[in-house]
Amino acid sequence: MKTDSGLKIIARIENDFTEKFGVPRQSGLADIGSKIVFEPEYRVPEAFRGLEGFTHIWLLWQFSEAVREKWSPTVRPPRLGGNTRMGVFATRSPFRPNSIGLSSVRLDRIELHTPLGPVLYVSGADLMNGTPIIDIKPYLAYTDSHPDASGGFALTEREGRLKVEIPESIAQQIPEDKLPGLSEVLSQDPRPQYHSPDRIYTMSFGGFEISFKTDDRVLTVTDIRKS
Repeated sequence: MKTDSGLKIIARIENDFTEKFGVPRQSGLADIGSKIVFEPEYRVPEAFRGLEGFTHIWLLWQFSEAVREKWSPTVRPPRLGGNTRMGVFATRSPFRPNSIGLSSVRLDRIELHTPLGPVLYVSGADLMNGTPIIDIKPYLAYTDSHPDASGGFALTEREGRLKVEIPESIAQQIPEDKLPGLSEVLSQDPRPQYHSPDRIYTMSFGGFEISFKTDDRVLTVTDIRKS
């Protein structure tokens, strides 16, 4: 299978993020597990020989929900409130000349012999469920890590994490094994930078609709319903 740009789709990611709202803004921010399932052509164990020696990998993927025929030289980064325009090449906006994303994730384990062929289990992905992956490369700390690099305007981030409160009566509506991941995502404050203070937001996670509100630095879940 190929993308609209002619690149081959080698795999798709499977996780609990069924819509864009709520997906971590960058890879590595939320320790949420995902698995990478390969297209039939690439279910070849030999293609993964040696990958078990790496703790992290790069995913190159397509912004499948943000494909546009035209591009704009400037975009409005949510981090700046959505009102300030910056050059597209100074951002990680999905609206690009080529809708390609890049994420660094932790490689937790590899299962080579499953009914779906080799499957990679990763943590820290910032991709929606079903996102097409076009390549995988090993992360090399000695050359890929630059601790002294400047982050430009992207360093103007919110201070710390939100405290997440899920009343026991509401928490019972979702499987217990999903609660840690849900709390992790909510603590990152999934609201847009230009949020309304009194609004109740709803996001999809793992087959459930999660409603929440915030008061200062406390996020309270108000309802959990099955999608």
